[in-house]
Amino acid sequence: MKIFRDKTELVLGVLLLGSLVLVSPRISESDAVEYFSYLPSVLFDFDLDFTDEYTYFYEEDPDGRQGFKETFLDRETATGLKLNFAPIGTAVLWSPFYVAAHAGLVFVGSHGVDVAADGMSQTYRLLVTLASALYGAIGLFLSYRLARRFAEPFVCFLAILVLWWGTPVAYYMYIAPGMSHAASLFAVAVFFSIGPWVQARPSASRWAVWGASAGLMALVREQDFLFAVAALVPAVATEDRVKRLAAFGLAAFLVFLPQLVVYQILNGEPLPSSHVQNKMAWYSPHFFQVLFSPEHGLYFWSPVLLLFTAGGLLFLRREREAGVALFLGLLSQVWISGAVDSWTQAGAFGARRFVGATVIFAVWGAAFFAFLVPHVRRAGVAALASVVVAWNVALMVQFGLGLMDRQRLVWSDIVHNQIYEVPPRLVSVVSRYFVARDELAGSGRGDAPQ
Repeated sequence: MKIFRDKTELVLGVLLLGSLVLVSPRISESDAVEYFSYLPSVLFDFDLDFTDEYTYFYEEDPDGRQGFKETFLDRETATGLKLNFAPIGTAVLWSPFYVAAHAGLVFVGSHGVDVAADGMSQTYRLLVTLASALYGAIGLFLSYRLARRFAEPFVCFLAILVLWWGTPVAYYMYIAPGMSHAASLFAVAVFFSIGPWVQARPSASRWAVWGASAGLMALVREQDFLFAVAALVPAVATEDRVKRLAAFGLAAFLVFLPQLVVYQILNGEPLPSSHVQNKMAWYSPHFFQVLFSPEHGLYFWSPVLLLFTAGGLLFLRREREAGVALFLGLLSQVWISGAVDSWTQAGAFGARRFVGATVIFAVWGAAFFAFLVPHVRRAGVAALASVVVAWNVALMVQFGLGLMDRQRLVWSDIVHNQIYEVPPRLVSVVSRYFVARDELAGSGRGDAPQ
């Protein structure tokens, strides 16, 4: 069986796999520590008491992790355990790589090599961060294949490159791979890649598989389950819709069930921590700010996504069912992002909660570029893509060097830095990334949970 269907897929696959050398093996952000801590706690200690893991990370950098200590070491849940706001899905996806790291360390240790097979050393972190980048790469590849069902290879390839390097995707694949966003990109791409728009009139068993992928989305990031609203669109026109939706829902519930068990153990009830629940306002007061706030909005962090959304309208005119499903998927994420009091995502690079929507923007981006090609030719479209990528990479440099306000976009400073401060530093930044990339990544410890 051919892995790559054409030369464009082969080129994309080679680029994605080759990019794994860019991974920074950091478990630094508070969220990353929470995700990672599930692995040694469950696989070494056989419990959900994170005291040892949290203490280990705190003692690595007591000054930098003082806020982490106050939140996660100095407080307890209703059951007397340490808080962990993170869902378990990212750790589940990491677990084969983590186990492989342990097996390798035990093997070389048995041959007289002095290694730390303790579940916490740098080898484990390297493997799980590589796993994140690999899952992100697979997610981008699946996004290309879904877009390819509706458009020709050139525009699909260009759309993926723009999403990869012209939005926060690359940052969360390589610079902050300890977060859940690359895993989210993967899980959501799987969900949309096996929907009814891929296989006409799928059986109930196929709907169950689709539901299982929805459960995986929720296991990685609970808010990603809202992407499953897309399933309502094909269900309306499906015979035996009750049977198919029941298969979908049951499979989703069974996959998500381990998370409910974890919540019960940690919080004394099968629900997220009350600290997370209290952040929600279900009428989504920040719905429009999530998109259009000049300081924090998705379309200001990544203006190309506004163009791709216009491409979504073009796509909707041609593919009604898939088009409506994709729009509902995106709107679900705007709604949930606008419902939390941390909607600004201050301290993060870009609108990170929308990394999971990459597969949607891939289809829309291909439609947008396909519309442009007859008007500006392929060279014009490629030039536009190059400008988008250059802008975002320069923004990453600003963020890494601390040249910009990490809490918000200050446009006068950003434009000045893009023109005058970043270009003279590019060669130095590239060289430093390969010899001391942690210095460019920043701590990120001020990121709000989830």
